Amino acid sequence: MMSNLTHIDRDGQAHMVDVGDKADTTRSATAESYVRMLPETLALIRSGDAKKGDVIGTARLAGIMAAKKTSELIPLCHPLMLNKVSVEIVEDDSLPGLRITATARVTGKTGVEMEALTAVSVACLTIYDMAKAVDRGMEIGGIRLIEKIGGKSGHYRAEP
Repeated sequence: MMSNLTHIDRDGQAHMVDVGDKADTTRSATAESYVRMLPETLALIRSGDAKKGDVIGTARLAGIMAAKKTSELIPLCHPLMLNKVSVEIVEDDSLPGLRITATARVTGKTGVEMEALTAVSVACLTIYDMAKAVDRGMEIGGIRLIEKIGGKSGHYRAEP
């Protein structure tokens, strides 16, 4: 772990990191999460008969949109010109529920971990919103960074 927090100055004040002198490099980050639900809720989503419409398609779009707005939501995050954001949502009968994975890519001076994490978080919240009428007990969990590539700190891969 890093010994110094990059967003805190010597006086303990929060500040935005100056990345102006850093070189542009290709960077990517992948995050994951899940929404656990009743088997009946998963079946309803799978059938496409949810009252609010296409849960998976809408959650995918919400995640992509959220990644693009991360700097507006997270204080001190740099606005990025993202090259790509992908959000994959797969059914998992063993939960039961949906597993969400998001990958963000950029060529820039700073990483895209927060964009990937924001994408999976908002995708999960969208799933909850669209299915809460039939299952208020859904559980959102497991939100974590699973891989980061590029930048000064190099490659990171989470333990399985």
